[in-house]
Amino acid sequence: MRRISIYLIALASLLACSSPTNDTTQPTRMESKNRMILYQMFTRLFTNTNLTNKPWGTIEENGVGKFNEITAKSLEELKAMGITHIWFTGVIEHAVLTDYTAYGIPLDDADVVKGRAGSPYAIKDYYDVNPDLAESVPDRMKEFEALVKRTHEIGLKVIIDFVPNHVARAYHSDAKPEGIIDFGDDDNTSVAFDKDNNFYYIPESSFKVPEGYESLGDNPFPTKDGLFSETPAKATGNDVFSAEPSIYDWFETVKLNYGVEYQEHGRVRYFHKPPNTWLKMRDILLYWAAKDVDGFRCDMAEMVPVEFWEWVTKEVKAQYPEITFTAEIYNPDAYRDYINTGGFDYLYDKVELYDTLKGIIQNRMTTDAITGIWQRQDGITDNMLRFLENHDEQRIASPDFAGDMWKGIPMMAVTSFMHKGPVMLYFGQEVGEPGKGESGFGGDDGRTTIFDYWGVPEHAKWINEGQFDGGGLSNDQKELREAYADILNLCNSSSAIREGGFYDLHYYNRNNDYTGYSDKIYAFVRHSEDEVLLIVTNFASEKQSAKIKIPEPAWETFGLISEELKANNKNFSKSSTTTYENESELVVDLEPMSYTIITLAQ
Repeated sequence: MRRISIYLIALASLLACSSPTNDTTQPTRMESKNRMILYQMFTRLFTNTNLTNKPWGTIEENGVGKFNEITAKSLEELKAMGITHIWFTGVIEHAVLTDYTAYGIPLDDADVVKGRAGSPYAIKDYYDVNPDLAESVPDRMKEFEALVKRTHEIGLKVIIDFVPNHVARAYHSDAKPEGIIDFGDDDNTSVAFDKDNNFYYIPESSFKVPEGYESLGDNPFPTKDGLFSETPAKATGNDVFSAEPSIYDWFETVKLNYGVEYQEHGRVRYFHKPPNTWLKMRDILLYWAAKDVDGFRCDMAEMVPVEFWEWVTKEVKAQYPEITFTAEIYNPDAYRDYINTGGFDYLYDKVELYDTLKGIIQNRMTTDAITGIWQRQDGITDNMLRFLENHDEQRIASPDFAGDMWKGIPMMAVTSFMHKGPVMLYFGQEVGEPGKGESGFGGDDGRTTIFDYWGVPEHAKWINEGQFDGGGLSNDQKELREAYADILNLCNSSSAIREGGFYDLHYYNRNNDYTGYSDKIYAFVRHSEDEVLLIVTNFASEKQSAKIKIPEPAWETFGLISEELKANNKNFSKSSTTTYENESELVVDLEPMSYTIITLAQ
């Protein structure tokens, strides 16, 4: 059964006497601009239909997706869902435990690689792409460039990762343009810190592989010996200034030095002129921008000083003014600095909306917590990238999150409809991929592994051996995918949702004792010059019947008066009903885990 209800109802009166102060965000008064609807494609896994899924399996055993397999048909199908941008995750070359020495690529040391396929965030050459993704390894960059062109021809934009905080322990670029000097080549390794060093050092020490780390489990590999030669030792990516990081640290990476002295003087910043790492990173961004990339998702951006971002975003946008920067960031206190000073277009909204919705669906929180989020984000709501899944988080359908793929629908409605900012969908989310299976380094934790060669079974049913037609999906999965498509398409087809104002009804209805409006329901209005939409979501596992009132000040915000509205009660849904309790109240019957959209004016 579809968990969506869309009504066209012009109401005679939904007025109440008074209302507490509410958000009165106004519609955007400018030329219409589509919202960014981002699809995160984990490139290595996206087209792989080999479902052997042997733990620690090799690329030959478990398979891998390729650039060339991401066909125009696959991209057209994503565009039809409402997608506007593709984030191709894991494109830049990172450390892997597959032998490409025949192509002049050094074999990586197994003791500083996580998983056989490696972490896509342990970059070993910023100027190259992952050879795993190429059908012809010598032509790997040409294959990526063709994918970018193919994506643009479909009318989609391209986002790739930029990993600024750390690099693979054995970083070395064999594809860098002429004149580029590798990270660390000119460093003074006799000192812990120099503002123009690219790395931080622990003088008179040697790196030690963390105790207890068993690369590839019990499987052998030519470079697996429990050792990695690095003298002097370098600081580890997660700010560990020790030659002996723990197994829980990002020990496979080394921290980059942006001119901040962390250890001796309490984070003294040496920015009187751009440090050497700044210049190298600017050149890397410009290199990829020149390949027609439309934007960068910046990994762990808050671990890099905001002053660097302020400088580099201006440098890049001076040449590529339309390019976008999205920050992975988890500190709400830093949000405004990274937008207003750092120049970021968008920031992750993980620790506020994502964590709250997950808490609601797991019965640890209630919908009462949602109102505080937009209040805290006042002035930056349109800059927040909202999502329910990504490569770091657990799958909705996994027992670790919700255990039911349909529970994502009310969460996605709130995620997508509350504000004008970008929205992201993770590949496989739309068909209920649960992230099951002991994969190797990735374990079995409700996430789809990013470290191992692996197949994604439910997603592969949509791939359907390269036909990209959903031929292997169950009827329930097809319905779920259509439900996500409805939500995402509405983000840009509805002027109210695309660019309109927002008005929260939750506080008013929860505090006026209207029967049925519980802490499992969240209601709000989106309004533009063209339409006024009432959106009601139900996070309960059972049907709910709620009376909804809209306070008098809200109509003034919408630019309407009650006398202008004419009731026609036309109902376009068979899954729930809407009736009048009296001339001033609307009773909405909600299906479990659902949302309803009611058009108040059009």
